[in-house]
Amino acid sequence: MNTATQSQMAPPHPLGFFARAESWLDERGKGAWIAAMVLGFIFVWPIGLALLAYMIWSKRMFNKSCSHKSHRRHMRQSSGNNAFDAYKHETLRRLEEEQDNFEAFLKRLRDAKDKAEFDQFMNERANATSDDALPEPAN
Repeated sequence: MNTATQSQMAPPHPLGFFARAESWLDERGKGAWIAAMVLGFIFVWPIGLALLAYMIWSKRMFNKSCSHKSHRRHMRQSSGNNAFDAYKHETLRRLEEEQDNFEAFLKRLRDAKDKAEFDQFMNERANATSDDALPEPAN
């Protein structure tokens, strides 16, 4: 076998089995990780225990989504078309700006709600202390 044949027969994924399995599970989300763990406990309990330990150690158990890393990597990749890449960059910039504006709006809403609740508490407290300060009628 010569080097040309060897390079043509190279596997499409240079990652090892465990890295490919991790990537495959990440693409499918937290449910796939939990299903793999449960199946591991059912068939070979040390595998289920190892998956549970790995999920806790890598913080996959507590993240909202496991696939956020692959999405970020995909967004940075160039398509090879400059016009599309410029469009994608501008769209992502606009969406990030809208997200920042929305988060600022939500913060203002939370702040307004907190202030209203605090004002209500202070009014109730002032009313309670003014009611205590009134002398009781003598009979």
